[in-house]
Amino acid sequence: MTTILVVDDERSITELTRLYLSREGYHVEVAENGQKALAKARAAKPDLVILDLMLPELDGWEVCRRLRRESDVPIIMLTARGEDVDKIVGLEMGADDYVTKPFNPRELLARVKAVLRRYEAGPRPPRVLVAGDLQIDLDRREVTVGERQLTLRPKEFDLLSTFAQAPGVVYEREKLLRLVWGYDFLGDSRSVDVHVAWLREKLGRSHAQIQTVWGVGYKLVVVEREDEKA
Repeated sequence: MTTILVVDDERSITELTRLYLSREGYHVEVAENGQKALAKARAAKPDLVILDLMLPELDGWEVCRRLRRESDVPIIMLTARGEDVDKIVGLEMGADDYVTKPFNPRELLARVKAVLRRYEAGPRPPRVLVAGDLQIDLDRREVTVGERQLTLRPKEFDLLSTFAQAPGVVYEREKLLRLVWGYDFLGDSRSVDVHVAWLREKLGRSHAQIQTVWGVGYKLVVVEREDEKA
């Protein structure tokens, strides 16, 4: 029997979702916070996870990040309506689909079936991000600028990947700390500044550059260099 793990701290949502999924013959496990979600995922080995982003203890981004380190289980994220950046980041961190709240249970059920069909059909294609001459292979954790391969520290790779998921989008330092370093990180925003400085040095003359947005944070932009124009 196909097992689905539903992670949400709203009991009304988990119970409604359990009802619809059970009617279709799925076995449903439930977790109400991030820590329990990881424990249930490791114990029950679900075939799919429905994961809310706004969770107590560990948020959905951190749960997704940790699950992706351990398995290739398909993940459908539940996001707040209108939070486009959250959807983009969630998908690029490894989620397979998303549903916005409030949602129609029939729509969620249709997406569950579609994602499971894709996984039954075979392995997913490699996930690759491209920004100008910058290319990031998320599965191999390899980064190239043109023909040049970069050697990055783990957090440098994670930080650059986060920027490349949504070029032009401004990320506040606090959000980068949560997405890259994790929910329980005890450091401060200077860690972001130091890693950005390292990345700028390694990117060199790449068309993909990390720009400072004063008083807010950073963004990745693709620029055309004057000396390369025809």
